[in-house]
Amino acid sequence: MPKQPNPRPNVLLLHAHDLGRFLGCYGVPTVRTPALDGLAADGVRLANAFCTAPQCSPSRAALFTGRYPHSTGVMGLTHHRWDLYEDERHIAELLRAAGYRTDLIGIHHESLVRPDAEVAERLGFDTVDTLGEALIDQRAELVADRAVEVLTERAATPEQPFYLQVGFLEPHRLPSRTFDGVTMGFTGDHMEPDDSLGVTVPGYLREDAGAHEEVAELQGAVAYMDAAVGRVLAHLDALGLTENTVTVFTTDHGLALPRAKCTLYDPGLETALLVRAPGLGWGGGRVVDDLVSNVDLVPTLLEAAGVEAPANLHGHSLARALSGEDGAAQRDVIFGELTYHNYYDPRRCVRSDRFKLIVNLDHALAHTAAATQSWRPRSTPHAGHMGWPSGKFELYDLHSDPWEAVDLADDPEYRDTLEELRGRLLHWMTDTADPLLNGPVPSPSYAYARELLTRAPAVG
Repeated sequence: MPKQPNPRPNVLLLHAHDLGRFLGCYGVPTVRTPALDGLAADGVRLANAFCTAPQCSPSRAALFTGRYPHSTGVMGLTHHRWDLYEDERHIAELLRAAGYRTDLIGIHHESLVRPDAEVAERLGFDTVDTLGEALIDQRAELVADRAVEVLTERAATPEQPFYLQVGFLEPHRLPSRTFDGVTMGFTGDHMEPDDSLGVTVPGYLREDAGAHEEVAELQGAVAYMDAAVGRVLAHLDALGLTENTVTVFTTDHGLALPRAKCTLYDPGLETALLVRAPGLGWGGGRVVDDLVSNVDLVPTLLEAAGVEAPANLHGHSLARALSGEDGAAQRDVIFGELTYHNYYDPRRCVRSDRFKLIVNLDHALAHTAAATQSWRPRSTPHAGHMGWPSGKFELYDLHSDPWEAVDLADDPEYRDTLEELRGRLLHWMTDTADPLLNGPVPSPSYAYARELLTRAPAVG
C-alpha cells in the first residue's frame, strides 16, 4: 500500500540575517523580492512584528525557544562564548520528541559554535548541515541547493512530518577581497549591487552618496537571498507539499545600518514575518496589524503541530490572529533588550502601539551612530540622531515621531506615560528574572580570561 501522508503539518522555517522589513511587501519599492512578495500575497504578513534583541544570537535564541534572551543564557554572540542554558529546549527538540523529522540547513547562530553533529545533539536535530566554515560555502544558492535535496528526501516519507530550518547568511555584511578592515559592505565577492529601480534610503539616514552606495549593495544582497528562497518555495510546491506545510519566513532583527542593528530603536527591532499554511486557513494575503514578538513563533508552531507548549514559554500563539481574528495576538506591548554585542551595552525597552521607553543601564560608546559596534558604515544618521542619550530614560511618541528623534523623557506632559511604561518594564524584568536587576552581568569572555589568569602554573 502507498504511504499515507501524516495529517500533522510539516514546518518549513526560512530565516535571513539582518533584514529588518526591507522587502517589497513591506513597502520598499526599489528592492527586487518577488519570491517573498509572493509568499506574502499567498500567506499572512505580520505588519508589526518585532524581535526581542537587535543582534543575531540573542534574538535567534528567543526565536527558536519562545523565551527572552536573558532567560535563555544568550545575552551576547555565541561566537563570544554565550550559549543556551542546559535546560533550554529548541523548537527542533520539542517537535522531534513529538515524532517530527528535524533538519537544519545553513546558518545557525542561536547556540555555541560546534561541529554539526554536536549542534544536532544539543538542539534536537536529526541532521545538521552548515555547509562548512567558509562564508563562500554558506552562500544562499548553496543553502537552497541543499534544502531542495532535503525536501525531496522528506517527500519520500510522507507518513512522518518534518521540521526543516533553513538559514541564509545574506544580507549580513560580508568581507570581500578588497575589504580594508574597516568599511565592510553587503555584497562580498558573490553578489552585485542593485540600483536598477533606484534606492530606498531609510528615513533615519541622510540622503547622500555614501547611503546610496551602501543601500544599492543591500538591495543586491536582499535580491540574491530572495532568489534562493524562491527556489526552495518552488520546489516545495513541485513536490506537492505546500498545502500541508506551515511555511515561515523571518529574520533576526533590523538592518545593519546606523541607528538600526544594535539599538533598541524601531529600525533595530523591526522584523519581517510571513506565514503561510493553506491547510490551516492561514493565507489569502491577509495582513495582521497586531503587535507581535518573535517569542510568539514557537508557541504558534507548536499549536499548529498539535504539541503542548512548555509552561515556561514567554510567547503567545498567533494561531487565532493568523486565522483572521482581529486583535487576537494578545499583546499591547513588546519588550526588547541589549546586553552585549562586541562590548557591554545594557539597555531594555518596552514599546506600545504609540510609545517607546528605553532605559540605559550604563554608558557605553555613543551607540546611536553605530550599526554593529564593530565597523564603520558609509551611511550617516541625520544630525539629530547622533548624540548621546539625554539620560537614563528615553521616551518617544512613535505616532508623531516615528524615527525617535525627540526624547520626551523630561517633558512633564508625558510624566504619566513614562511612569506607566516604567512600571510595565520593571514588572517584565522582575517576572522574567532579568539578571540586570541584580547588577552588572559578566561575559563568558571575562570568566574565561579569569580562568587563564588564575590557573595554576604547569609543573615542569
